[in-house]
Amino acid sequence: MPKQAADHNNAQTKPPGAWDTWRGWGLSWGGWLDNRHGEWWLLAQLLLIGLHLLPPWPAPGTWGYAWPLPLAITGAALLLVGLALALQAFWGLGASLTPLPDPKPGAALVTRGPYRRCRHPLYQAILLCSLGVVLALGSLLHLALLLALVAVLGGKARREEGQLLPLHPDYPAYRAATPAIMPGLPWLDWRH
Repeated sequence: MPKQAADHNNAQTKPPGAWDTWRGWGLSWGGWLDNRHGEWWLLAQLLLIGLHLLPPWPAPGTWGYAWPLPLAITGAALLLVGLALALQAFWGLGASLTPLPDPKPGAALVTRGPYRRCRHPLYQAILLCSLGVVLALGSLLHLALLLALVAVLGGKARREEGQLLPLHPDYPAYRAATPAIMPGLPWLDWRH
């Protein structure tokens, strides 16, 4: 077999690399500059999640008492539950997964598994993890990060739904019947 044909066959069987995944999600260098697919929402989300690694501020000890152990344990448990729910939602999306609010071209509407519980279970899981960190650390800084995540994920979900409505004729009925992120919370649940 000629070398050129062998190289072509190897290219066809080679698994996709990170760059292929990046492009398959719709990410591009230009998008980071002009927000064409909602990259700025993703950037804000990632920044706020990363800031959760900061130490508590003010440290609970500076208030004159120790942070209650039951709250810290509850927070740690909530963080673990959030991580498990995030994995479940991540796998539930399958080929439709993208970190951007704009859906992948040709992606199926997923309404099964964790997507029966709410329309944005990954965002729900992120907020549960953040609440877990707040309870585990007793930090006002992390409470502010949680509130900022509520604002960012609520906005990102609204952009996402604006893109899904014209693509999926079943989306209005799904939206009317299924909570958005957190059932009953004004910014995190809209069913119109």
